[in-house]
Amino acid sequence: MTALTLSTAGAATLRADALVVGVAKGPKGPVVAAGAEAVDKAYDGKLAAVLDALGASGAEGETTKLPAPDGLKVPVVLAVGLGPVPEKDESFDEEALRRAAGAAARALHGTKKAAFALPLEDASAVTAVAEGALLGAYAFTAYQGGEKKAGKGGKDAKGTDKNGGPKQPLAEVVLLGAKPRDKEHKAAVERASVVATEVNIARDLINTPPNDLTPEAFAAVASATAKEHGIKVQVLDEKALTKGGFGGIMGVGKGSENPPRLVKIAYTHPDAEKHLAFVGKGITYDSGGISLKPAGHNETMKCDMSGAAAVFTSVVAVAKLGLRVNVTGWLALAENMPSGSATRPGDVLRMYSGKTVEVLNTDAEGRLVLGDALTKASEENPDAIVDVATLTGAMVLALGNRTFGIMANDDAFRTSIHEIAEEVGEASWPMPLPADLRKGMDSPTADIANMGERMGGGLVAGLFLQEFVGEGITWAHLDIAGPAFHEGAPYGYTPKGGTGSAVRTLVRLAERTATGDLG
Repeated sequence: MTALTLSTAGAATLRADALVVGVAKGPKGPVVAAGAEAVDKAYDGKLAAVLDALGASGAEGETTKLPAPDGLKVPVVLAVGLGPVPEKDESFDEEALRRAAGAAARALHGTKKAAFALPLEDASAVTAVAEGALLGAYAFTAYQGGEKKAGKGGKDAKGTDKNGGPKQPLAEVVLLGAKPRDKEHKAAVERASVVATEVNIARDLINTPPNDLTPEAFAAVASATAKEHGIKVQVLDEKALTKGGFGGIMGVGKGSENPPRLVKIAYTHPDAEKHLAFVGKGITYDSGGISLKPAGHNETMKCDMSGAAAVFTSVVAVAKLGLRVNVTGWLALAENMPSGSATRPGDVLRMYSGKTVEVLNTDAEGRLVLGDALTKASEENPDAIVDVATLTGAMVLALGNRTFGIMANDDAFRTSIHEIAEEVGEASWPMPLPADLRKGMDSPTADIANMGERMGGGLVAGLFLQEFVGEGITWAHLDIAGPAFHEGAPYGYTPKGGTGSAVRTLVRLAERTATGDLG
């Protein structure tokens, strides 16, 4: 993990391998942002002109490297675009700062130490820049680089593995302009470090190949980490799941040689007044089962456990932050594979709730494992349940690749989660649960079918899940199928591959619940 510190040193005096400054997009060209005054002075007040001559505009995410002039203790200056100059008396948006810091950190892969001289007007800005830098410095290199030759390992001065491996992430970030002794600034950095660490761990889990991250392996990781942080953990294996009547989880997982697991991780605070339950879909690989996915749709299905990764790491983050709220995470883990023992289209499963489900499509498996976990979570009668899942391609068609959908049985709760997501920089959109779509899941054989009308498929999935939420319990469903796994070029602080979507939203929800500030 990239180290993060605050420094009172000036931009012109701190020794580092690179210095990051912000530049905004003005009506007549680039404008040097606050925090870089000393750097601009070192360029004789012509930094904006130099950047303009090089074609830089200050557009969001744009990066431009410059040789440092005399007077600076660094060899390289990196100018990063913040987007449009704010209106009079306004500050840069926190997400603009977060993305700029992320873009800068990505551009500095292979660098040991970088100082960030971006606008830091308050503790919120400190949090945004710190989070962005730490998230942008992420790289998943566990399976790259080959075997090291004896006596010839290590990294060169630029961070490149001497055996030809990939450049390593930026090793150290120093924030300039913050106040190390200020309680709010110090707390902002500590929080950012915790949250970014857990988002990056979620990314690692999502990016891990499914031959290594089976349900059993995921459960082992969750168990070890939970115990390390004083979180109670319980793992139900295939025998316990069968005995307990978890027909949804077992029905999905029985076609695989890697049996399913249901993991409960429970963080409790002695002074907590509220209890949240987070439920995550954890399909460690989704072939579609007997309803096999078509060619071209299988390659990224290791990411179908992104919901469980988000739930697991968010509970750990809550524990690290010591929030005054009880949070229980439920990880519904299974591998969906075709075989002679796999569930077939037309089979009927008896869920943990007692309801029977006719399986019309074995590729609609996430709602089956979540149904069991939602019922189990409801038995503890929490104040609210939030499930997180890469559930439907229909949600991607509706909202694109960067926005997750929010459905809920309470409009105010749905609105609160949407506002929280926007606050922490995660794009989301409230979606309805139209009652008329429920009829499409009527089955002549069972209590309900796992498929309904094709149009509005993401909403149909939400209606299915609602059937398994305990009566009177506030519930929301986050369909993160779009933003959970990024297949395009990296941008801002978002890498290629697993993104850790929803972790920041869940943590902020817990924070607001702990302080009684949830609308």
